[in-house]
Amino acid sequence: MAAVPVYPWRLAPDGLATVRQLRAIGLRPGGQDVAAQMERPRRRRAPLVAYLYEVDKAKPVRPMTPAKWAALAKANTARRTCPECGMDAGYVIPTSLGMCVTCAFPEEQRAA
Repeated sequence: MAAVPVYPWRLAPDGLATVRQLRAIGLRPGGQDVAAQMERPRRRRAPLVAYLYEVDKAKPVRPMTPAKWAALAKANTARRTCPECGMDAGYVIPTSLGMCVTCAFPEEQRAA
């Protein structure tokens, strides 16, 4: 395996982009290997690393199918449904509570 070039943060040459930058222009890496990486030094910790891909080898993002849209909607509904009362909370249930705020703190809801 050949070593990839390392560039200082924000000084990568044109034609290379991170996954987020590719997604912003409607592309994905498409199975290509990492072309380079950027490193941002930090005090007393390991540097931040961003992997770069070649823009000309990137492929278009695959469109969402109706089945994927339905699965995503079902998953989001499950994240909003309280397992205690079965109601749609209108927000994503915090994993720290495991239930909606109304079920987690009933005495505070009665006082309000």
